[in-house]
Amino acid sequence: MATVSPSWNYTLHLPRDPRAPGVARATLRLILAAHELPDLTPTAELLATELLTNSHRHTHGQYALRLLSSEPGRVRVAVWDTDPRVPPGFTNAAAPEPSPDAEHGRGLPLVRAYADALGVSVLREWGASKGGKLLWAECGGGVGAW
Repeated sequence: MATVSPSWNYTLHLPRDPRAPGVARATLRLILAAHELPDLTPTAELLATELLTNSHRHTHGQYALRLLSSEPGRVRVAVWDTDPRVPPGFTNAAAPEPSPDAEHGRGLPLVRAYADALGVSVLREWGASKGGKLLWAECGGGVGAW
């Protein structure tokens, strides 16, 4: 008998430590394995790596990885940080192409290429919110209506 998977979400708050993105990727792999979504692991890990690295390198405050699934076979990989500035190229605006010998600048084009959908929410200092932004990218079987 087929069952419907309930929605789930996890949030991992990360310290300002160069090992934090690796810990977050290991946690992502564990969560996807626990929810029997191993086929999503390579793409979800790539998305998480690029979003986490962006937050770690370009912001100075706290950051966190959030994984959620509200429909079977899909996962949203999100990274929150305290900086409200949205990276160029994350939304529909075009980002400058990195030169062939550039050491940086390829992460967000990879996110755009491998995500089924992506988005950003700029958060204001209201109530319990700590402000900042939440960048997210989805992967799974086709584009969902989130």
